[in-house]
Amino acid sequence: MEAINIFKDLAIIIISAKCFGILARKLKAPQVVGEIIAGLIIGPSILGIVNQSDFLIQMAEIGVILLMFMAGLETDLQDLIKTGPKALLIACMGVFIPLIGGYFLYSGFYGVSPIGSEDFYKAVFIGVILTATSVSITVQTLRELGKLKGTIGTTILSAAIIDDVIGIIVLTFVIGFKNPNVNPMSVIINTVLFFLFCGVVGFLLYLLFRELDKKYSRKRRIPIFGLVLCLSLAYIAEKYFGIADITGAYIAGIILCSIQDSTYIAEKMDVSSYMIFGPIFFASIGLKTSFEGISTELLFFSFGFVAVGLLTKIIGCGITSRLLKFNKLDSLRIGIGMMTRGEVALIVAQKGLSVGLLSPIYFTSVILLIIVSSIITPITMKLLYRRNSQATEV
Repeated sequence: MEAINIFKDLAIIIISAKCFGILARKLKAPQVVGEIIAGLIIGPSILGIVNQSDFLIQMAEIGVILLMFMAGLETDLQDLIKTGPKALLIACMGVFIPLIGGYFLYSGFYGVSPIGSEDFYKAVFIGVILTATSVSITVQTLRELGKLKGTIGTTILSAAIIDDVIGIIVLTFVIGFKNPNVNPMSVIINTVLFFLFCGVVGFLLYLLFRELDKKYSRKRRIPIFGLVLCLSLAYIAEKYFGIADITGAYIAGIILCSIQDSTYIAEKMDVSSYMIFGPIFFASIGLKTSFEGISTELLFFSFGFVAVGLLTKIIGCGITSRLLKFNKLDSLRIGIGMMTRGEVALIVAQKGLSVGLLSPIYFTSVILLIIVSSIITPITMKLLYRRNSQATEV
């Protein structure tokens, strides 16, 4: 891709995302819906005036990193600790039910295969893809609604982070059974070590930032240092521990959420995220979509894949929330909030492709699930909060 075309693509993405975002808000929908639709329209599926490139993919990755960092900054640490045990149970069922649902979906279309066979692992892998949760869109929606700091928002965030960690472990186990060179136990050890690392180093960094905050309150160097921490933890998480980079970014925000200038840091981060990185990330979901080569069988499978993907998250997370004494409306909010899929599902799908567990034709199904869940979730969340704005969060 010629360097000069980058500027053209960025200009088209930003202006179209902004215009469709404004239109979405005029129609009483979250603006992220408009940004996703903008990417779909300008992308290969419809107009084809902007195509995915390595540069745009990397810019989108920065966008989701910043979004998760700000989500961490805006998290109430006391609420996070309070919702932790409940979030763990919600996340476990949010992995188990979609895993089973994906397996039976594939088996229903292509037949039940003997345990240990190639097709058996392919069926299980379809379920593994469905375990992934991407809360970046839910986070942005909750931020627009002013509900991110509440118990429900914190529960969704906590459960989604745990959900992805469990999903990565399940992914490695499935690959490990097919590829003896991968040691599933090492993933569990690395996950434990990562959170121990964050606990020790994070506390020391919190003390350091607290002192810097006292000395340089509301100085721009504090957000700069915070951004360095965000990018560093995102890199360390994935490079050295095999944990998703967005988890590292979120934990960086958690480390800084209790310092006095956490709101000031979030304000500074929001400028670049709102103007460029955020629109690129949300539009990139639409840009990834292509409807070429879809057969009738694949079309029906894709519809089933989307339906199972949405319903199993609502059932697994929503019913578990209800059993944990959340009221009916809040349980539904949690279930809906957990059903979005995004970059993690694509990463899992790409990994399956590389090890021979997934055919390229199923990427259409994955992307369709991402598009549908990314559009339905914010609209539904907004309707649920509007339906009973007086509801008390448990």
